[in-house]
Amino acid sequence: MGCASSVYALGRKKKAIIPEVVVFVPSVRIPVQSDLQTPLKALIPRELLDRLASLRNQIVFVAQDTDGSAITELRRALEDYLSLSLGLTKKEFGLVDLVDFKWKNLEDGKQESCIANSWFELLSVVHMMAMLTLSEANSLLIPKDYSGSGVRVVSSDCKRDAVELLLKASGYLEFCVKNVLVHIPPDIKKKFPKDFQDGVLEAISIQALGQGTEIQLGLAVESQKATLSVKRRLACELLIYFSQLILLLITSVFLLVSDQAYQCLSGCDMNYTPGKKHLWFIKWKFLESKAAAYYYHGLILDKGNEPSCHVSAVCCFLAAEELLCESKKAYLSFCLAAPITRSPPLWGAMKHLHEKIPEVASRKSQMYGYLLEEEKALQTLPELPDFQPSLRPDDYELPEIDQAWNIEKWEMQSQTLKAHLIDCENDIETE
Repeated sequence: MGCASSVYALGRKKKAIIPEVVVFVPSVRIPVQSDLQTPLKALIPRELLDRLASLRNQIVFVAQDTDGSAITELRRALEDYLSLSLGLTKKEFGLVDLVDFKWKNLEDGKQESCIANSWFELLSVVHMMAMLTLSEANSLLIPKDYSGSGVRVVSSDCKRDAVELLLKASGYLEFCVKNVLVHIPPDIKKKFPKDFQDGVLEAISIQALGQGTEIQLGLAVESQKATLSVKRRLACELLIYFSQLILLLITSVFLLVSDQAYQCLSGCDMNYTPGKKHLWFIKWKFLESKAAAYYYHGLILDKGNEPSCHVSAVCCFLAAEELLCESKKAYLSFCLAAPITRSPPLWGAMKHLHEKIPEVASRKSQMYGYLLEEEKALQTLPELPDFQPSLRPDDYELPEIDQAWNIEKWEMQSQTLKAHLIDCENDIETE
């Protein structure tokens, strides 16, 4: 869990390693062999039933016995199974609650859920597609060839491709929240694993957008054409996404930064090991994003001619420096929280900020020290500008239901079988 590379070991026991995290991926959940034949026998055509069982077993086998290189194969099998299993959710067939669908957490291998609901099966399939997509985004941001210098070099193309994957994964999860959970009765939801709660799914969707924005900020930092206003906007948008996560997930006063307490509300239970690690990740990224927003806002304020502009700018730089120090503590807590993970060397926007913020804060506070003394009344942290976040989840739609669910074909098969039986009876009589 907690690390995209958890998918790299899809079920196979390997030498213990500490996985690297760029994109945070919750625990991947994989299907466990389930009996489809007994409850569905004689209710749907034998050929359709065999295809359903075969495709699901294929996913089980690949997930348990391959590593991360099987992501493409898994995605293809999941898409094929999704199209075929859609029929199980249709009311007209009356099959919604007949099969006990079993899924387990890949990380610990324990069977977490066995739920007789076809919408739960659909939810689990789309969720797995989202986790694989996040995992693929993570792998794009981890170079396969290490220079040994400790410097992380990721191509712009890989970064852009990773952003597209993050938007795609966000779309999968948004679809789960808005179009799948609504079909599942409350008594069934009570049986769900904790990482399938509405709030958790929504949080991962928002988080993917936030990490996509962070990559965009890094691209802007590297671009000579990107203006300071563009960088500030991206930094503020990044903060907005992680502020939404704070409000969504945390149940108590969670952060104490610059003598301010951030009261946070939540309707979902994160009091389990993977959830706790997730909270540390959000806190870490929230602090980093707020430091970035204040830093770029300070640079723009510092361009003003009034003494108050320089005082406000220095306040921003000092706040950014303090937030950055707090983020380092949260980062360490995240890495040490079970299961232990490691993050890559500083890269992208955060590498730039960790270098620039302390230097600018020190230089500007010395330069305008006399103003800070003279204008003590102006030493208040200015409000950050409010922007509308630009990234949106990709729209996701379910595939067309497989033609094998065409009842007319079932009737034709039934008539053919009936005619065959009559012919057999006639042959017996003739003999």
